Amino acid sequence: MERLRQRQCRILRRPRLARWGDQGRQGRLRPAVHRRATADGQRVAELTARGRVSSLLPEFPWDTIASAKARAAEHPGGIVDLSVGTPVDPVDPLIRSALSAVAEIPGYPTTHGTPELRDAAVEALKRRFGITGISSAAVLPVIGTKELIAGLPRLLGLGSQDLVVIPEVAYPTYEVGALLAGTRILRADGLTRLGPETPALIYVNSPSNPTGKVLGVDHLRKVVEFARERNVIVASDECYLGLTWEGRAVSILDPEVSDGDHTGLLAIHSLSKTSNLASYRAGFVTGDPALVAELLEVRKHSGMMLPFPIQSAMTAALSDDTHEDRQRERYRVRREVLRKALEQAGFRIDHSEAGLYLWSTRGEPCRVTLDWLAERGILAAPGEFYGPQGAEHVRIALTASDDRIAAAAARLVA
Repeated sequence: MERLRQRQCRILRRPRLARWGDQGRQGRLRPAVHRRATADGQRVAELTARGRVSSLLPEFPWDTIASAKARAAEHPGGIVDLSVGTPVDPVDPLIRSALSAVAEIPGYPTTHGTPELRDAAVEALKRRFGITGISSAAVLPVIGTKELIAGLPRLLGLGSQDLVVIPEVAYPTYEVGALLAGTRILRADGLTRLGPETPALIYVNSPSNPTGKVLGVDHLRKVVEFARERNVIVASDECYLGLTWEGRAVSILDPEVSDGDHTGLLAIHSLSKTSNLASYRAGFVTGDPALVAELLEVRKHSGMMLPFPIQSAMTAALSDDTHEDRQRERYRVRREVLRKALEQAGFRIDHSEAGLYLWSTRGEPCRVTLDWLAERGILAAPGEFYGPQGAEHVRIALTASDDRIAAAAARLVA
């Protein structure tokens, strides 16, 4: 454990704001392309010559399916948009009441969150998933988990000499966060792929977005053991943990996985899924107290504060399981309807034992499948969004109302 602490200290002591001219980034930044003769124009040219952050990033994936979306929208019955996992069901009245009850409070919220929120998170993780040994001080609310994931490598002070490992088929923001920090990136599901490399950060995602695959206790234990041997930080994206349909999904912090020792481990949780709080941008990270304390310190300086009414709403959501049970049942019914129709239409469903998606294939390039669905007024997400291994799959979301799911099912089997 002392070696891991020493590595954490080395990582956390690194400068967090690398200069634009550093070697790991310089070659990828675009020079200014428009230079004007005027003094103001010259100043703009000088500023933009440093490079634009957007040049580090790939094209935004959903911008690439605009034509398929337009084609699907031409269907006489209207589009059934199953491309994005955004909730469509209403926020529970209990949560809305908690939000509005504190709407008049004018002061700044704390970055660390209220004690009530942090206590509610600790109790919810224990009650819902059997996760024990978490101190409320080691809970940190975040402005949506996508924001945290996109900023995590930078918040940890990683840079061009560091390696970030992401799943082979992965939520795109893992890669985006590494690109923004200027780190090296490796896609790997197995530890043998790493060879002699010692990463700074490993992402695991179980249940997976997009595949719905669940990693077992043995797999997660091996990741934790590897990380402890090489003093690596593990960030586990567990946003879909509450939507397991087949088998059992466990947290990286589960005693069966961590042996009750959270050193070097971070678990990331979202209230967007079973509490329908995507518009609230409500999530939190917990795990290693030292790592959470470091994230808190940096976020305090950056003004990354979750609005106080949202904190109140989160506290209510984490304290109540009834609304979660109702939402989970809605998704279970929709999943059965859509899965049956897809299989009747000749699709094969891979993994998908958890989460809000059906990882589906017809054994052809994903863009061909995307067009086939669009002709029937259905929009999905092409698997190549998530990495080269997704090239023959599409991700089909369960996040549509019952009547739209029924419409999609009817079109698939027509």
